[in-house]
Amino acid sequence: MYSSILCSYCKAAKKLFEEENLQYSEILIDNSSSLREDMIKKSSGRRTVPQIFFGNSHIGGFDDLQELKINKKLMTLL
Repeated sequence: MYSSILCSYCKAAKKLFEEENLQYSEILIDNSSSLREDMIKKSSGRRTVPQIFFGNSHIGGFDDLQELKINKKLMTLL
């Protein structure tokens, strides 16, 4: 998950992962323009955080992650 320290949606995504007992890796883009550019490229131009990936599959942002949980599709993607 590409993330930022001050991002409330990033904190919400981390909380959701923790509630579901899912491990995640966090890539902080705050002080790295190269990491931010990597995120934008991998997420097809999205510039907001978080940008969440399961392996090489782009899930999207927090709203997308939350929708997967609500629709009970989260675990099927793992």
